[in-house]
Amino acid sequence: MEFMKLQHVDKSIYRKNMNLFMLVLVLSLILLSLSLGAGLIALFGAASAPGEPTGNFHLNLLGVILAVILCSAIVFQLKAKPFFTEIYYVWQLKQLQNRIYRKLNKVKALAAKNDVNALITLLFYYMSLRQVYLLDDNTLTLATLEQALNQLQTQIQGLGLALSAEQFTPELLDSL
Repeated sequence: MEFMKLQHVDKSIYRKNMNLFMLVLVLSLILLSLSLGAGLIALFGAASAPGEPTGNFHLNLLGVILAVILCSAIVFQLKAKPFFTEIYYVWQLKQLQNRIYRKLNKVKALAAKNDVNALITLLFYYMSLRQVYLLDDNTLTLATLEQALNQLQTQIQGLGLALSAEQFTPELLDSL
């Protein structure tokens, strides 16, 4: 994953594009799965007898798998288009958050010992979580997150450091 900085995202554009993308993706998966499954059954399927199962489950499953592969390939090709700018940024941010989360206990332990790299990583993590929570209207745990972010900023100020989320790089996480 390349170097990533927190960016401003227009919530209305993000929500509008994400909702449209999800709708088109779900409809595409349904239509392609049904079409590909029916096509495979027409070509390779067993004839059905009244009241008996056809045994074509594997062909229907193959249709679903092919639909997922096709949709994934199309999305991969389209991710650089302007429509996907906000969606792709948030998707990358969530991937990076997952990488940090897998090391979060270690990062927090090092931050408690005033390790600068851990403090930067934790600051980036909390600020990126806040951004994603606000974009996705996930405000359930926002108060807890804000409290943790405030405690971290107080700790950083108490150490006399001037740290920011902009200093974070994925390599920093690898070094922890």
